[in-house]
Amino acid sequence: MTVQPFVSPDLIRQRFSKAMSDMYREEVPLYGALMALVEQTNREVLARQPAIAEQLDSTGEIERLDMERHGAIRVGTATELATLARLFAVMGMQPVGYYDLTPAGVPVHSTAFRAVHEDALQISPFRVFTSLLRLELIEDPELRAFAESVLAQRSIFTPEALRLIAQAESTGGLDERAAEAFVLQALETFRWHHSATVSAAQYQTLSAQHRLIADVVAFKGPHINHLTPRTLDIDRAQEQMPAHGITPKAVIEGPPRRQCPILLRQTSFKALDEPIAFTDQNETRGSHSARFGEIEQRGAALTPKGRALYDRLLNAARDELGDFPNEANAARYNALMTQHFGEFPDSVEGMREQGLAYFRYFATEKGLAAGRLADASLEDLLRDGHVKVEPLVYEDFLPVSAAGIFQSNLGDAAQAHYGEHANRQAFEQALGRATIDELALYAETQQRSIEECEKLLGLKLNRN
Repeated sequence: MTVQPFVSPDLIRQRFSKAMSDMYREEVPLYGALMALVEQTNREVLARQPAIAEQLDSTGEIERLDMERHGAIRVGTATELATLARLFAVMGMQPVGYYDLTPAGVPVHSTAFRAVHEDALQISPFRVFTSLLRLELIEDPELRAFAESVLAQRSIFTPEALRLIAQAESTGGLDERAAEAFVLQALETFRWHHSATVSAAQYQTLSAQHRLIADVVAFKGPHINHLTPRTLDIDRAQEQMPAHGITPKAVIEGPPRRQCPILLRQTSFKALDEPIAFTDQNETRGSHSARFGEIEQRGAALTPKGRALYDRLLNAARDELGDFPNEANAARYNALMTQHFGEFPDSVEGMREQGLAYFRYFATEKGLAAGRLADASLEDLLRDGHVKVEPLVYEDFLPVSAAGIFQSNLGDAAQAHYGEHANRQAFEQALGRATIDELALYAETQQRSIEECEKLLGLKLNRN
């Protein structure tokens, strides 16, 4: 009997991302319009700016650009989160980073499941921002107990998905047939359900506490609430959204427009108002808004020093604004962001010299042709053209931006004040493992690229 080889977790992730995108396109037609807009914008940028095309080609990012997606889901219990971690592990995705959104009035804390090695990210950069509802923040004990009881009665995974997860864990992987079944079964966890699990009155009570609480508690499963493609020019995409029948949010979240993008910029259209049926209704009579469209532009991953500078400038702009960024103050907010971020170097050289970002180093054709080089410093190799450098793509998220997206789609009334209630220990206990430090991952990727240059050029770099 021939033993079937296991399918790579990276390929399973790639297939799942494609299946998720196809499902979401059927469920949310505007997502198809969003995809068309992003594809058009990216073609224009690559045609207009050959330097960007060359950079993406040299780093391999051009091959992942069209399939780049991130999704977002919200779960209600520790068991759901822990099982999701097992499901994502089958696809080579690990929990990276801890995000506390309670300071912005959103009663969740989160992590991002994604691949952690640069080679795996090239195959599929699919990532899922996953939030756990903070039930302990519901002040009304009766409402909190009700939410807990509703969540305890549901199972968000199919029996076959659970069996395949256990099979992958016990055997070390899935063969072709099992991998195909796993993708289909895992997809069911993220599917939209028009039927609620509570009555209309119960839904209103949950929603009055916080609309996100109703979104998590009142349905059979977490339903993917957005899928986000990556654009090379988010400002252009934002300008073109109305022409595609899409109304964008007023403010692009994240840093201001720059020649050398950093971290993450995001925009979205408002959540769809979708018909649902409550348990005390025989037909669809109610409505719920949770799912929306989002576009992102990714820039350079910043070092701790770079993040500290970013946070300081962002806080200075927001403090001077004195309000949550919205349609009424969007122009002033954008002007303040541009003003304050003038302090942040806007070039690869400037960021590298000041140690503000992480980079990937590549041996050039000139360096390879030079034969064995005398021991040199990295600066010597860069100066002589034997090595080139490109910023590492930021693969993660920003809590302030995530909260801004949530709030713009939940409405101003949803901005409850929970204060600062970060509890990483409780989150990781629910998760069943520690989250990974994203900054350490970037540092490791940067170091591997330097070691690869040493290997290819036949030298040991002088690190003094």
